[in-house]
Amino acid sequence: MSSPAPDSPVIELRGVEMRRDDRIVLDGIDLQVAPGDFVAVTGPNGGGKTTLLRIILGLLRPTRGTVSVRVPRSAIGYLPQKNTIDAHFPVSVRDVVASGLLGIAGLDPDDRLARIDRAIGRIDLADCADRPIGRLSGGQVQRALLGRAIVADPALLVLDEPLSYVDKHFEHRIYDLLAEIAPACTIVLVSHEMSAIDAMANRHFIIDRTATECTAARHGIHTDCDCE
Repeated sequence: MSSPAPDSPVIELRGVEMRRDDRIVLDGIDLQVAPGDFVAVTGPNGGGKTTLLRIILGLLRPTRGTVSVRVPRSAIGYLPQKNTIDAHFPVSVRDVVASGLLGIAGLDPDDRLARIDRAIGRIDLADCADRPIGRLSGGQVQRALLGRAIVADPALLVLDEPLSYVDKHFEHRIYDLLAEIAPACTIVLVSHEMSAIDAMANRHFIIDRTATECTAARHGIHTDCDCE
């Protein structure tokens, strides 16, 4: 699959509805994300934010509507909201980060190693690279999963609550990483901590069963909106 044209949306949702047990989780979502957008997503718990991300990623099929994502799956980096790694599974930080390259064919072995080492350095886990996941803190596991999401230099990066479990020091490191990545990547990020992210994002959506774009957030003001 080729890269989208500069004027074509990377993500396009039209009339997306999601029902679960006769409950409407998402209703009539129309959403476009252009190449290079940094989209911040917020909203109440249970409002459908994670469901929306999982639909975009093809992990859930909507009850109704159409979803187009115009980048190949191998060019998408994803950090899920919850850690899905079994702490007893015998894998190291290096193994977890390396798994983010599994969809890329024909990668030179030296390039592969260089990408893994670079990603591990960017998440500040070089000293723990060969440590089993079961010996890491929750914050360190989150950082390893972030490394997996960015190791392939994705064209589309989807982050669901990336600040979960991490300490304040690495929270600021995440902001720096996003600033480094954003110029060459389309980012969709869900977070309750929007103070610093607001300044980096060029678009802000409130998801509460429906999707509302907050244009005031582009200018650092939130008058008459529910972003905060």
